[in-house]
Amino acid sequence: MKKDGKPPILQHKFYQESSVFQAQNLLREARRQKNIEDCVVPEVCVLDPDGDLVRYLKNNHRAEKDKCWACYHSELYTWNLDGEKIGVVPCAVGASYAVLIAEQLFVSGCKLLISVTSAGIVTDLPIPKQFALIIEAVRDEGTSYHYLPPNKPSVLSETLAAKLRSYSREKEKSFFDAKSWTTDAPYRETHSAINAMKKEQVVCVEMEAAALYAYAEMTQNDIICFAHLTNTMAQDEGDFEKGEDFGSPDTIKLISEILEFVQPKNEQKKTC
Repeated sequence: MKKDGKPPILQHKFYQESSVFQAQNLLREARRQKNIEDCVVPEVCVLDPDGDLVRYLKNNHRAEKDKCWACYHSELYTWNLDGEKIGVVPCAVGASYAVLIAEQLFVSGCKLLISVTSAGIVTDLPIPKQFALIIEAVRDEGTSYHYLPPNKPSVLSETLAAKLRSYSREKEKSFFDAKSWTTDAPYRETHSAINAMKKEQVVCVEMEAAALYAYAEMTQNDIICFAHLTNTMAQDEGDFEKGEDFGSPDTIKLISEILEFVQPKNEQKKTC
């Protein structure tokens, strides 16, 4: 640690400087090695950290592997939702992995990324809704500090927030706005830490949103993060119940609702 007291994670950050290691270059080499055609993934993609959505789609013969996805570390599946081809990556758990996948999705043709992650309930609310739209996330992980200075909040973009507010005025929404706590150490959620988060009006704890929003702000890409409120950190037996088929039908309904009001940015794209 230097004399100024900053930990290494806050040192040597040059936010306006491009990275030497680029996602598109990694994918170029992956395509070469795997003999994968240079084509694009769906414009709308979903991160499915629990993997339940992909398992549900596969079990119902609704999903197939995407032939354009060249990532070394994950698989991308596609399925049809309301006539639109949607991509989904299962088991992208944690801030660093979620952002690694996001970086590669956006240089592969994705224009809108929706994350739906399981979350622990920090503050009980008298709201009978399982999904929280994360509008701000406490940055208690490491990845966001490589994208945004430490004094900046990690928030949903105002443009997307405005579109979702418009949606909520048009019809009853299946989610509510919330502040989350993003941690990369789930087994260090102590009573004292939880009480501190309650004082900051935090509703839930998850592992990806702060980093995804920091990346989105730096790159001006569209990312929306939802928390599926499923547990109280396993303090009692019978926790982690997500509903029918592990909550997958509800997740699909949520994504369908969001796409009524939020569509990918219109840009010229390649086709396979």
